[in-house]
Amino acid sequence: MLKNKLQKYKLILASGSPRRQQFFKDLDLDFEIRLKEIEEIFPPELKAEEITNYLAELKASAFEGELQNNEILITSDTIVWHNNKALGKPKDAQDAFAILKSLSNATHEVITSVCFKTNVNSTLMYEVTKVTFNELSDEAIKYYIENYKPFDKAGAYGIQEWIGFVGVSKIDGSYANVMGMPTDKVYEYLSNLA
Repeated sequence: MLKNKLQKYKLILASGSPRRQQFFKDLDLDFEIRLKEIEEIFPPELKAEEITNYLAELKASAFEGELQNNEILITSDTIVWHNNKALGKPKDAQDAFAILKSLSNATHEVITSVCFKTNVNSTLMYEVTKVTFNELSDEAIKYYIENYKPFDKAGAYGIQEWIGFVGVSKIDGSYANVMGMPTDKVYEYLSNLA
């Protein structure tokens, strides 16, 4: 449906995330993957969506001057925001344990920013989803880390995995956003272009 409307555009997804790539396949969109190594460092004074907005734009700026007239570049960044700090991807199993322990029996925010860039302008949007975890036992946390190795995931968990089934008691907002892409907003934006 949308694929036909977007025929005059070429979508470029600048993400190595298998989940984001799968979302674009599941949205039935034709797209190309283009990756650039970006050091994801943000100024320490930034908070919440300021961080993801900054990083999504930083990823897009790496393609400055390289886009053709009909190309739309899509970059994104996701963080878990908890106790007034950003929780990124865990460094190791010990870090993953500490992160999940801090999320246990608490509510945190998952924030994803998406940047749409053409050779003439860029548009930024973000989505915030509140996720509440039940109390997680140390055994459950260790089991999850050992069996699912969530080292490539912000906040050290994937909601679509075992921990999401047994640990998440409530979600307020977009489920897809917690997986790394507010697909409804992305689809709506692209629909308005067509």
